[in-house]
Parts: sequence; C-alpha cells; structure tokens
Amino acid sequence: MPVKIKLGLSLLVVLVAAIASYFQHMLGHDRIQYVVAFLGLFMIFAMWLLPEVKRDESAGVVRRDTLPR
Repeated sequence: MPVKIKLGLSLLVVLVAAIASYFQHMLGHDRIQYVVAFLGLFMIFAMWLLPEVKRDESAGVVRRDTLPR
C-alpha cells in the first residue's frame, strides 16, 4: 500500500478512535474508553508493521509439469 494512503488511513483511524473514546468517556464507560483507544493505536501499528499479502498470478494452480509420475 502506498505511503500516502497509509498516512491518510492512519489519520482517519486516529480521528475515529479519538472521537469514539471521547464519547465513551462522556457516557461514563471508563474501561471501554481505554479499549477503544488501544484498539485504534493497535490497528495503526499493525498496518505499518505487518507486510501486506502479495499473491502470485498462479496461486492455487497446479502446473502439469510439477505433477508426480
């Protein structure tokens, strides 16, 4: 994924997590507030740290020349 898209998505996740955490705090849900904040940060961390899956064109296809005789 291009860096510009990752940055935009990270900003969006931070905003949504901050707003959701704030509303949970306003409702009096103190523990859930921290869970929401942690989940938002974890999603951003995972997006930047973990590589994306890259598949070959022939994923799952058995070639005839590789079959046992």
